[in-house]
Amino acid sequence: MRKISKEQEYQEQISQSGVTIAVFKATWCKDCHYIEPFMPAVEEAYEGRITFIELDRDEFPDLCEQLNILGIPSFIAFRNGQELVRFVSKLRKTREEIEQFLDRALEVANALTP
Repeated sequence: MRKISKEQEYQEQISQSGVTIAVFKATWCKDCHYIEPFMPAVEEAYEGRITFIELDRDEFPDLCEQLNILGIPSFIAFRNGQELVRFVSKLRKTREEIEQFLDRALEVANALTP
């Protein structure tokens, strides 16, 4: 997962024609650390279909406010600069829930393809 350090990098990536998942985390977030062991396998399973980027919520407070990021980790799917779907809750996320969200993101992206 590519860590984003500048908002311009974020904007460039979400503007791509493929599906990008922006994962908002924080170093102090226990639920964010909970997903770390299985996320590389999840990324590998969706390789070629989804690009993953990681943003530290504390480094992008204005962006998080603009996107209404309240709970972390939060997952937002983008394509061509448009938000497709999001998985944002204050509850701990399981691998199965994350994969269901990723499948839904791909379904929405495919449904919007002309």
